[in-house]
Amino acid sequence: MPDHALNVATHVNPIPDRRRVRFAVALVYFSMGLCFSSWASRIPDIKTALHLNDALFGTILFALPVGQFLMMPFSGKLVTRFGSHKVLLFALPAYTICLTNVGLVHVGWQLAIALFLFGLSGNLCNISINTQGVAAERLYDRPIMASFHGGWSLAGFTGALIGLAMVNLKVPVYWHFVIIVLIVWTIVWINYPFLVRTNPATLSDEPKRKFFNKPDSILLQLGIIGFCSMASEGAMFDWSGIYFKDVVNAPASLVVLGYTSFMIMMATGRFVADYLISKIGRKRLLQICGVMISTGLFTAVFFPYLVPSTLAFMLVGLGVSSIVPTVYSAAGRHSKVSPGIALATVSSVSFLGFLMGPPLIGYISAAAGLRYSFAVIGVFGIGITLMVSRVKALNND
Repeated sequence: MPDHALNVATHVNPIPDRRRVRFAVALVYFSMGLCFSSWASRIPDIKTALHLNDALFGTILFALPVGQFLMMPFSGKLVTRFGSHKVLLFALPAYTICLTNVGLVHVGWQLAIALFLFGLSGNLCNISINTQGVAAERLYDRPIMASFHGGWSLAGFTGALIGLAMVNLKVPVYWHFVIIVLIVWTIVWINYPFLVRTNPATLSDEPKRKFFNKPDSILLQLGIIGFCSMASEGAMFDWSGIYFKDVVNAPASLVVLGYTSFMIMMATGRFVADYLISKIGRKRLLQICGVMISTGLFTAVFFPYLVPSTLAFMLVGLGVSSIVPTVYSAAGRHSKVSPGIALATVSSVSFLGFLMGPPLIGYISAAAGLRYSFAVIGVFGIGITLMVSRVKALNND
């Protein structure tokens, strides 16, 4: 490893190196986001090519989050044992290889296996990358985590644009993904030497823990806040277009407006969140975010018209933008547990919200209507605001 690679334990680094580290970590976030958005951009083509109906395709898609969830108990331990920079050297290339495997499938069961492996490697990347984000934030001694997640969101737009170009150029899915792999590998090759190195001596101090043990109460509270946010986020990802189509009755050309407005404001919010934290603190920002989520969803419920609903979804995007990065940052700073284990614990609880939010909307919608289901998700925003006031880990700004 070159001499300019940094050691977390020292916390003493020249400013140019700190900036280069921050840039390198941001590009790694971008790389993972580019892989995921590239897959998402070709979902319609893959579904059509495999001749799958909606029900079967929806079942197959569930393989991806299942793989992510099953990897969670192992990711934190691997990152703690070997260091996030070493795990990333394996995890991110594995993630890209799994992406290209998706482009090789010919039948539904092959897609399910490919997505399951994509989920496994994706979770390992997620914990490694967020551990790097926590370490880079420590070098600065001020909030920068949200900007890293903003890089992931920016990659979402980039991947969507590249996907649109590939579709119009009639590039096969596999070769589209190979191009993405070459881009990501180039980014990793250039920036890996500048990632934060974890001091192995700090890992040996990590106490022995049972495979399944009672989670730390503070981490559990942070996880519940993340759960409420990711349930709202998952609902917007999966149901915003349907809401605009069936409830708002938007023209066909504007059905995507709700999702687009949500995504734009979520990305924008992540790039300004660090500044806001430095001004008003983590706790107050998260309380405001909870209010914005509830206000946005309730506005869309009570005023299901094009302009009010678009503005409402923008407000929800701003609300969810800062919560997960801030919660992850607080978890990584927790003194009793290593960052890898802490992030794995919080992300495990949080991710349940992403899994359960969209199906919950579907069940409530079938029983009472889509507007009522969005109102129920709006309650989660209130839960965030109330829960934040009880978490002491958010007091240290």
